[in-house]
Amino acid sequence: MIKVGRRTTFNAAHRLHNPQWSDEKNRSVFDKCNSPNYHGHNYTLETWVEGEIDPDTGYVIDLGELKQIIKEEVEEPFDHRNLNLDVPEFADLNPTAENIAKVIYEKLKPRLMNFKLVVRLYETENNFVEYTKD
Repeated sequence: MIKVGRRTTFNAAHRLHNPQWSDEKNRSVFDKCNSPNYHGHNYTLETWVEGEIDPDTGYVIDLGELKQIIKEEVEEPFDHRNLNLDVPEFADLNPTAENIAKVIYEKLKPRLMNFKLVVRLYETENNFVEYTKD
């Protein structure tokens, strides 16, 4: 098996908030990330695809195809959006980095069923999460 990866970026705003909690508890737990006016990040997404090398092409996957899948499933619906308000997957899901990575995985996986998939999402240069289900 061999892994190939693709890195992309998108910019999005969000607010971390649990509607079951008081405003005080939300502020205590989520601090600045609970701003009622939202806040944004310049996210970096790494998408890793693992599989066998195709003997005819020498590829695990055509990286142009992977680029297009990521564009359609992640960049177009997430880039320059308010995740809480504009992205249906977060209507009832707190858009933490962990949940964003999981949603991205779930959007990509149906189009990459023949591969092991790993999604790594950087919210900042120092804070990142990795999600895989395989």
